Amino acid sequence: MRVVVTGTPGTGKTTATELVETELELVHLNEVIREADLSAGHDEERDSVVADMDAVADWLGDRDDLLLDSHLAHRLDVDRVVVLRCHPEELEARLIERGEPRAKAEENAESEALDVILAEAVERHGEGSVYEIDATDRRPEEVAREIERAIDGEREPSAGDVSYIEYL
Repeated sequence: MRVVVTGTPGTGKTTATELVETELELVHLNEVIREADLSAGHDEERDSVVADMDAVADWLGDRDDLLLDSHLAHRLDVDRVVVLRCHPEELEARLIERGEPRAKAEENAESEALDVILAEAVERHGEGSVYEIDATDRRPEEVAREIERAIDGEREPSAGDVSYIEYL
């Protein structure tokens, strides 16, 4: 089984997945993309690496029993997609605190308010494979337990329960 934890940058994917107790192998996909040079270039405007998702899929091959985290992971062939959500104001504050440029933080906050990653995940995988988790005001340990429940099939899929449209 392949499970991905995705979401807008700043939603807490890496922190939460580090705390998940599972037999699945944890793979931080952004580290793999950087270390294995699976990029298709560099986005100068956003000062970020452009991932070559075909190269990432090739790197994954037939590997199974994986827990993948990345804001791009929902673009891969997987069994379950956990989408972490965070209120855009909190998300923007987190990104600025970790040194991201204000324009990039604002762009990501707007993306979160518009459900961009959730919509992409549902479009690719269907509502029956998506598990939306609101990470706003929750400790990483609590978010990790919810991810475990999704992995173990102890919670129903959900998409569209969280709305931040008032942010816009």
